[in-house]
Amino acid sequence: MLPWKRLLGPAAAVLLAAAVGPAPTATAVPTTIASASSAPAAAGVSTAPAPRSGWNDWSCKPSAAHPRPVVLVHGTLGNAIDNWLGLAPYLVARGYCVYSLDYGQLPGVPFFHGLGPVDASAGQLGAFVDRVLAATGASETDLVGHSQGGMMPRYYLRYLGGAAKVNALIGIAPSNHGTTLSGLIRLLPYFPGARELISSATPALADQIEGSAFLRRLNEGGDTVPGVRYTVIATRYDQVVTPYRSQFLTGPDVRNVVVQDLCALDASEHLAIGLFDRIAHHEVANALDPAKATTTNCASVFD
Repeated sequence: MLPWKRLLGPAAAVLLAAAVGPAPTATAVPTTIASASSAPAAAGVSTAPAPRSGWNDWSCKPSAAHPRPVVLVHGTLGNAIDNWLGLAPYLVARGYCVYSLDYGQLPGVPFFHGLGPVDASAGQLGAFVDRVLAATGASETDLVGHSQGGMMPRYYLRYLGGAAKVNALIGIAPSNHGTTLSGLIRLLPYFPGARELISSATPALADQIEGSAFLRRLNEGGDTVPGVRYTVIATRYDQVVTPYRSQFLTGPDVRNVVVQDLCALDASEHLAIGLFDRIAHHEVANALDPAKATTTNCASVFD
């Protein structure tokens, strides 16, 4: 193989890793430290210390108004803190018990998580949900995930018994049917060794490529499972999970939302919609409590 071809495989893997999922901000903190709680962490589950904004508070008890705790599931290359610096305080201020976890850690890679095999990450989510339910005394939880974090829980629901423990799954720009990365994925055959490198070095990236074996198994027999409400919140300007309509789900108890249909001025792309888009946040609040939902529009940024 020519020397320049030897470089193309790693270059393609780096490009894909940079594009899929939110990059942590400079505020990252070590999230492999167990939270300060009297309840021991489940084996293999990493939890973040309780930040000042009040989430991951293991003494929180759900109220009658909000009887289910909310579990936030970060995206590829994200972590339990950085991905939720906008949404977690927003929900805490509305009276929810809110928790977030790290998953998909690779050995020797701090802060940047969600890189391990997606099916194994779903097992970590299941262990974390069990811990949240034990600590709060609730019988069900609601899940909110960004990017991979909006898709991965569907494996937990379908194959790991999660449907009995989850009332609703809300995906923000979720990779439900994979991504073409605006067509870049279709160039992989022209980069010898690139797909193999991605699969071995960062399995979650390979799992999220359109048409992957993982996604074929996840979506066989339909997108949903009975007993769970699904909401997908997407942006037309998504440049990571493409085409953006591949994020949508089909089935009973599904609502697919495009933020630009609610506020034409919303210019959020893949990262912004998960990190700080108040239009998306308002729709999350509506999906968590549909009986008390209010109209989402451009003025919702002030809510």
